[in-house]
Amino acid sequence: MFGNFIYFILVLLIYLTYTPAEQTHFSAAESLLLAGLLSLAFAAATRHGFKRIELGMGRIGSGSAAARFQSAQLRGSVLAVAVFALDVYGLNLPSFLIDAPLFSRAPTLQALLFLALFTGHLCLVWAFGFEVYRRLHPFAGGNRRHYVGSHVSFSLPVLIPWALTSALADAVNALPFESPRAFLSTTEGQFAYFGLIMLAIALVGPLMIQKLWRCTPLAAGGHRERIEALCRRAGMDYRDILSWPLFGGRMVTAAVMGLIRRFRYILVTPALLDLLEPFEVDAVVAHEIGHIKRRHLVFYLVFFAGYLLVAYVAFDLILYLMLFVEPVWWLVHHSGVNEATAASTILSLMMIGVFLVYFRFVFGYFMRNFERQADTYVYRLFDSARPLVTTLQKIAFTSGEPRNQPNWHHFGIGERIDYLQRCERDPDWIRRHDVKVRRSIAVYLAGLVLLGTVGYQLNLGTMGARMNNHLFAKVIVRQLERQPANPALHGLLGDFKYARKQYAEARSAWESALALKPDTPAVLNNLAWLLATCEEPGLRDPVRALELAERAAGLEQSAYILDTLAESYHVNGRHADAVAAARLALRLATGDPAHYERQLAKFLAAAGE
Repeated sequence: MFGNFIYFILVLLIYLTYTPAEQTHFSAAESLLLAGLLSLAFAAATRHGFKRIELGMGRIGSGSAAARFQSAQLRGSVLAVAVFALDVYGLNLPSFLIDAPLFSRAPTLQALLFLALFTGHLCLVWAFGFEVYRRLHPFAGGNRRHYVGSHVSFSLPVLIPWALTSALADAVNALPFESPRAFLSTTEGQFAYFGLIMLAIALVGPLMIQKLWRCTPLAAGGHRERIEALCRRAGMDYRDILSWPLFGGRMVTAAVMGLIRRFRYILVTPALLDLLEPFEVDAVVAHEIGHIKRRHLVFYLVFFAGYLLVAYVAFDLILYLMLFVEPVWWLVHHSGVNEATAASTILSLMMIGVFLVYFRFVFGYFMRNFERQADTYVYRLFDSARPLVTTLQKIAFTSGEPRNQPNWHHFGIGERIDYLQRCERDPDWIRRHDVKVRRSIAVYLAGLVLLGTVGYQLNLGTMGARMNNHLFAKVIVRQLERQPANPALHGLLGDFKYARKQYAEARSAWESALALKPDTPAVLNNLAWLLATCEEPGLRDPVRALELAERAAGLEQSAYILDTLAESYHVNGRHADAVAAARLALRLATGDPAHYERQLAKFLAAAGE
């Protein structure tokens, strides 16, 4: 079930990295029709897959049937993600809604609409798989509606941080105040805002989640008294012990959530209390206490924040890679589709890859090892872990999960049992694992510091400035390769080269721009200024500078053009004309007039006034 978290985060990432297309592949009606046909095909394929398992259950063992059921669920969920990606990128469905008044004012609503579409596809997977699940777990109880509802309610909390963050951002953008919007548009503002939201959710989120999961306080009695006594013995504070009705309460599991005591809850399902002996329940609760005592929940928050940093740096690096590496640009240029769409698709796929690698391998690595650390915490409270071993054996038997089946967020049940038995024989394995976890965390934090340094350099440091300049130049040059007769691009290239003090290249670019469009005031002005004031004497041409400046002033009377005209008069020895032009420039100036005042003073001194 934890895989559902990944699927929801993945489709959210797919949606958020999509850039609305100016030209869609199909009309709105055609896209809607194709999306419907795609959903029908998905439903048919999913139903057929589970039906085959159901029909073959009499010929295969329960272990094989359980493995096939899990494989079918995985295939169905991955296919649901693929269908969602086709709806977004292939059929461009978000592009048809982007200008709708309601969605333009509250983009979160449109995102929720598409997340509901994906949830609907996942619900088909769960609904079609229910009969197989019921036959594999005949004592599970409940009906199809409860089964699907449990999946949905269990998965939705992963969207709470994004939903609150996005909804509050919509509210801020709707306010008639500019400063909050301006702050949120900065990198620092985004990090501060999202960090505060994440911290608030981490602290009070469990209160919302336990209500969403319809948990109720565990009734007074022997089970509650034993759990309370064990928590007192371990020195762990909490707000309440809750009965967790997951899958109608028939799933054998427990959990703990909450960084602080005021919002910390211990969750146990009725099936766990019914199936296990009291001393086995003690072992399960000791495992959950281990998560709190080892501060695993705090580290999970760090890992989520770490992903934001990884994604932030990866986005810049991928963008640079796409523009600097010629084969990538060639692929975008020759893909046969809209370049913005192709570039957005490639960028999205690479960011999705970063997400999958991070959560599957980095986050998954720590989850597995934290679970093992929580398992071994049982030895802090009891002399033996045998009750936890028998619990795991019962879970394997009732769930139908093969003992040696690997698990990306836990070690497999067999691996967990083997490790506990190894610790039983040699307790030093507990210390070794604790050392391994501490070293892994140290390496991870060092990696975050390194990434943070890279991110700072890319965005605020000199390295980033150089790369951005190079990036800007490449974009202009590549656009010129496609539009060599575009005077605006030549003018822009000239401006860029001048700012880099590449004066010869700047002059050449501006000359090309004027050859294509002779009466462009800004280009005439810029080239005149270069010819009148260039640091390289060989590039100066006062006579032509004056000719160009007079043409520019004849086309547009603005302060910066008249300032260039005054400078051109000055270098040609016409000081009285320079003073007259400078005075007019000063009168027309808006903003800080200091530059024009200095210019006028220079020309007055040259004229002897």
